[in-house]
Amino acid sequence: MSEKLRSSDWFEAKGKLGFYHRSHTKSEGFPNDLFANRPVIGIGASWSELAPCNAHLHDIAQSVKAGVWEAGGFPFEFPTLALGETLMRPTAMLYRNLAAMEIEELIRSNPLDGIVLLVGCDKTTPAAIMGALSCDLPTIILSGGPMMNGSFRGETVGSGTDLWRFAEDVRAGVMAEEEFVASEACVSRSAGHCTTMGTASTMAVISEALGLALTGTSTIPATDGARRTAAHIAGRKIVELVRMDLRPSQIVTRRSIENAIVINAAIGGSTNAIVHLSAIAGRAEVELDLADFDSLAKEVPTIVDLKPSGRFLMEDFHSAGGLPAMMVEIADLLHLDEMTVTGQSLGENIAGSKNYNTEVIRPRQAPLFPAGNATVVLHGNLAPNGAVLKLSAASPELCIHSGRAIVFDSIEEFNSWADDETSDVTASDILVLRYAGPKGYPGMPEVGNLSIPKALVKSGLRDMVRISDARMSGTSFGTVVLHVSPEAADGGPLALVETGDVITLNVEERRLDLEVDSEELSARRSRWTPPDYRGESGYVSLYRSHVLGAEKGADFDFLVGRRGAAVPRRPT
Repeated sequence: MSEKLRSSDWFEAKGKLGFYHRSHTKSEGFPNDLFANRPVIGIGASWSELAPCNAHLHDIAQSVKAGVWEAGGFPFEFPTLALGETLMRPTAMLYRNLAAMEIEELIRSNPLDGIVLLVGCDKTTPAAIMGALSCDLPTIILSGGPMMNGSFRGETVGSGTDLWRFAEDVRAGVMAEEEFVASEACVSRSAGHCTTMGTASTMAVISEALGLALTGTSTIPATDGARRTAAHIAGRKIVELVRMDLRPSQIVTRRSIENAIVINAAIGGSTNAIVHLSAIAGRAEVELDLADFDSLAKEVPTIVDLKPSGRFLMEDFHSAGGLPAMMVEIADLLHLDEMTVTGQSLGENIAGSKNYNTEVIRPRQAPLFPAGNATVVLHGNLAPNGAVLKLSAASPELCIHSGRAIVFDSIEEFNSWADDETSDVTASDILVLRYAGPKGYPGMPEVGNLSIPKALVKSGLRDMVRISDARMSGTSFGTVVLHVSPEAADGGPLALVETGDVITLNVEERRLDLEVDSEELSARRSRWTPPDYRGESGYVSLYRSHVLGAEKGADFDFLVGRRGAAVPRRPT
């Protein structure tokens, strides 16, 4: 530990300022001897009843506090912005950068020496990591854990994945609306985030893969007593990290981010991890290209058999041994010497970990999908800056496909058309949604997994090629091309597509092309008018003015990089 704690500038100050800081804090019931030479630990909890996945985090924070007190620290719990994809409109992603900015500024502006950030639903985890990286004080990420497994009429069901399946069954007329409603409480049965390998689970696992979460904690179910034990230990450990002065900048490196990319492929993780890891790399000042996600994953088999790509759920993954057991299977593909918040290397953390269920965590020689079949990156004249497709959730027969484009400028327009059984559409057509990217929507919502048109779903069709500049839920499945960049609102080629054009998807060649000659595209561009956002105010105006493209993580241009923990002051 450095000779002087950062918090001592507040609590050991002399004169009026020190009096002011201590006096008001003592009103909370703290004795005088706490204010000298004790690491002050902030416990940032994204607790809110408006974010159901995070509604238990205030309770988890009490266990963190107990660990901090035990280790000789001085804990303060504070709220952070809760981002729940389940209720927030238009999308929680619109506010990820706001949450990251809030976390960074709360850390910097308060007398904190170390931080434990409690996260759950999708965007809270990357927001916490981004804010912590930019401030760079000792930090531990602690997720709230997945819900207990869902069960509906004897069938194990998972968050999101089975919702999409049931919804299509209702549209096809093979499931009654009453059954659909009856399944709601059966899919979501307890505190915690999604049970599938959706974005919340993926980002929890990635926080551990990066070295920012304690070993084995990312998969513990929310209702398991071990979740509170992990919180208690995190409280102890953060005091130790302050004394070691071990900061995120020493943990999140190019090599640890490579580990996260490899692990995301091995778990069949969410496509959203690409956007979030790109933003995290930007905050960590690590050079990362969209193509790295493809090249680094090419030799990685998908060995975790979880929905939406497989059969099982997060509770099963944890019981099988969790992330440490999975990492042992692919240890030769990882940088095992990377430092973590345990104070030890990744390799030391996972040494001796065992796989207790080879159906859930499959052996390397019997993977769920062979190497190179996780998320792939596409380029071509329709996506000059790239696009992504989750190959493990796609239909193999559609991965090389040419078809007629049917184009929509809004999800509302598409939904109305898709529910009209008289709509002109065939199974070979390609559905295109645009103006749904970071700037266009705004916020890049999870609407890319467009519903199969009702006339086709009634005939039994469950997949067709869909293309957009939007995202999709990590719990979704299908042959869905996402994050097309540049987005339509920025004048990307997606803005020039017309219904009737032929689009070719060739996953083997990593291509996405619009079969229209360059002269015709130039003529269309001369007629194209960009969206007019003049007159907007407030946060949405700030967002549209400063958000970067999906390939750069959709962060704000002015938030990229580290700014450190020094409190800004006026020049003298």
